[in-house]
Amino acid sequence: MSDWEEDADDSRSTPQNVYIPPSGRGWHNSYVENVEENFSDGRRPGFGRGRANRFGNAREEYSSPGKRNDYSERGSFGGFSGGESGFGGKQFARGGRSWRGSRQDDGWQDRRNRDYSRGNERERNSTEIMVPSDDVRYIIGKGGQKIREIQSESGAYIKVKKDDATYSETPVEISGSEDQIKKAKEMIEQIIGPDSSVTNNMGGLSIQNGTSDESSQPVKPKRIPWAKLRSEQEEKEAARWADLPPIKKVFYREQPSITNMADEEVEKFRLDNNRIMVENYGESIQDRSIPNPVTTFAEAYADYPEIMEEMKKAGFVRPSPIQCQSWPVIMSGMDLIGIAQTGTGKTLAFLLPAFLHIDGQETPRNERGGPTVLVLSPTRELALQIEAEVKKFHYRGIKSVCVYGGGSRKGQIQVVQKGVEIVIATPGRLNDLLMNEIMDVRSVTYLVLDEADRMLDMGFEPEIRKILLDIRPDRQTIMTSATWPKSVQRMADQYMKDPMRVFVGSLDLNACHNVTQLVEVLDPAEKKERTLHFISQMTESDKVLIFVGKKIKADDIASDFMLSGIQGVQCIHGDREQIDREQALDDFKTGVAKILIATDVASRGLDIRGVTCVLNFDFPRNIEDYVHRIGRTGRAGKKGTSLTFVTREDWRMAHKLISIMVEANQEVPDELADMAQRYEEFRERNGYNDRGERGSGGRDAVVWVNVT
Repeated sequence: MSDWEEDADDSRSTPQNVYIPPSGRGWHNSYVENVEENFSDGRRPGFGRGRANRFGNAREEYSSPGKRNDYSERGSFGGFSGGESGFGGKQFARGGRSWRGSRQDDGWQDRRNRDYSRGNERERNSTEIMVPSDDVRYIIGKGGQKIREIQSESGAYIKVKKDDATYSETPVEISGSEDQIKKAKEMIEQIIGPDSSVTNNMGGLSIQNGTSDESSQPVKPKRIPWAKLRSEQEEKEAARWADLPPIKKVFYREQPSITNMADEEVEKFRLDNNRIMVENYGESIQDRSIPNPVTTFAEAYADYPEIMEEMKKAGFVRPSPIQCQSWPVIMSGMDLIGIAQTGTGKTLAFLLPAFLHIDGQETPRNERGGPTVLVLSPTRELALQIEAEVKKFHYRGIKSVCVYGGGSRKGQIQVVQKGVEIVIATPGRLNDLLMNEIMDVRSVTYLVLDEADRMLDMGFEPEIRKILLDIRPDRQTIMTSATWPKSVQRMADQYMKDPMRVFVGSLDLNACHNVTQLVEVLDPAEKKERTLHFISQMTESDKVLIFVGKKIKADDIASDFMLSGIQGVQCIHGDREQIDREQALDDFKTGVAKILIATDVASRGLDIRGVTCVLNFDFPRNIEDYVHRIGRTGRAGKKGTSLTFVTREDWRMAHKLISIMVEANQEVPDELADMAQRYEEFRERNGYNDRGERGSGGRDAVVWVNVT
């Protein structure tokens, strides 16, 4: 009798429970319960020495006729059980090992180096421990090296149940003998440290003469107490700001003439002043009363004669529509969302109340430890422009500084350290100073997010979020924007408290009605010649702003103009040194240069007076930038002109451009209308969506066309 037959006799006389590894694809060491049954049922695979093919027929190598278990001469014993073996998949018997299909456990891998002899597996148990989810990677190791090492040294089988993991804990199943499980647990605790919360999810080791207790109920994963965590976080946040003094926000006393305005009178004033609209932004504050607009400077600042005097010195005659409604809101202590086109006076709308806010706080300025007002701006040019507006007013010695990239960092730091009340900054440079602990914004109680839509378009949202983490949450926040996209709405929801929204004109994108819009459809090669012809017709009083799409093109056109003998040309874009950019803007503002060639860095917020014409050499990437570009002229009630070149490459924007022109009562060229019509036909014919992209249907998309 051979060795394997003697083993079979022993096992048949003493039925035993032995370990069966999880099913899965790969070579398995197969030891089934009650080996006797394995030899009494020809349908089941066992310890035969035959090699079975996939159809269940075996080619006999070691067996011979006449041997027990009714083996045929060919050794046909049904090597594949066809699902009857109880493993849930087909099994290929090959000595003491088997190949299983992947229906049960695809994650099981070959463990050829493991010792699964029957003698070692008679008392095999399993337990489950919970380990911190962050520490699981240390147990697994790089490429699974550490978990293989633990299994090899302890002799236990370890399975990380990631599918059952919670946010904080992950179950780890350990199978083997009592000593093996104990050894594996000790090794795991050494890896993740004794202070980690390694707990036995089964209430201790379950040692039985057999496999793990299948009747035990699965333990529910720990629930994360979100309400408690949120409450604790709020308590920590409150404690963080507890030592700061209270903020005084209300500086407004409504004049009797404003209080006595009838509702009809208020509505008429708002309608006549470019359709001012105001509303409470938030469902919980819909019943809050809305202040009436002021009609003169005196009605807003009657109690502040010094402000009135500064307004007269600056030459302001009457407030703009956005100022009429914004001042009562801000000076009443509420957060404000101000939406209006560029050039409508949004800067002054938040600047004058800022002066009162700084001067009205109880804590002396020299004891505040930092600035009181912070204004975030998307570009250096706009930040410098806001600083210039601040310096026009000499109100009670209030000092300001402009912090921006490209300027003298050392000089900016020196001014900040001397002490200022107003900081106007671009997000990047401000984060630089905050990370190096050069400036502290805990003292900021009045925050302005100027041109918020532009900042988000430029990708400054992460920097803004980082800055706002260090500013006290009970601050007063002012947000200005030319548009109202979802990104701006989301920021308002997160960082403003019960704001009031004021918008002038319409939430729809509209161009300034003081600008005459001219459009020419031409070939790209004709642009330069047409531009030179336009420049030759300029008068002495004209000032032209030319927008291009690329920085290198701005330099090329400026060089061509100079070579053609055209004087008074300046160029501005992001690659120029800051001192050169400032000089170019100053030359254009003062009239030294009559022509300024720029990229879209100059399309937002810059207040350059006297611009008579805007020439769009390249059509902008989106229709919003078109509106902002032509808004550089026709400011402060004056008339202006825009000339836009449109080529075949811009035809997808033709329809949107026509909509802007029609709303402003402008004449639409026939060539532009034909281009828009051709693009619509092309889009329908090729299954494009509204963004100019192919629909999900691809080549099989169906376009329905009404045939008349």
